[in-house]
Amino acid sequence: MKKTLFLVMDMMNDLVAEDGFNAQTYGVQVKQRGVLENTAGAIAAARAAGAGVGYVRVGFSPDYREAPAASPIFSGARRNGIFQLGTRGTEIHPALTPAESDFDIVKHRVSPFYGTALEPILRANGIERIVMCGVSTNGVVHSGAREAHDRDYEVVILEDCCAGVTPDEHMHAIACLDRYATIVNSAGFDWKG
Repeated sequence: MKKTLFLVMDMMNDLVAEDGFNAQTYGVQVKQRGVLENTAGAIAAARAAGAGVGYVRVGFSPDYREAPAASPIFSGARRNGIFQLGTRGTEIHPALTPAESDFDIVKHRVSPFYGTALEPILRANGIERIVMCGVSTNGVVHSGAREAHDRDYEVVILEDCCAGVTPDEHMHAIACLDRYATIVNSAGFDWKG
């Protein structure tokens, strides 16, 4: 089996919880697409195959000192009081509870690589293949897949474990990502391959 790390990205309560801040946006698609159930199944399959699991979370200090004021995305986080580290909002959704051995990667931008511990984790563990999923498809998944590709990792995206604000947004992102990654359904992915 290729040395594999499964990245579960931005599956935090502020984005995907039924009662979270984005329940009426991302939460609708997460529920309709069965993203949490599909991702829970993929996590179990990854662990059973001996793959590593890492959770990527976007989060800021209470005063948002790491958030760029000019960013259309992160200025909104500051304005709405979301993505604060140490709050329920930045905890992983309870349907996807991390294990003690899983990696916790905190980021302050869209990319899971920029300014994070991800690259050292990948190198220290001899990772060859990154399997990824997350919310949103056109945000963290798009950015992560492109950067992983450019760092010479094999990239696999579990399409049914991703969501955007709308079905069109998700599908357009997936169509673009087909150039950088293998797009699969989580139930059909061979973790030992």
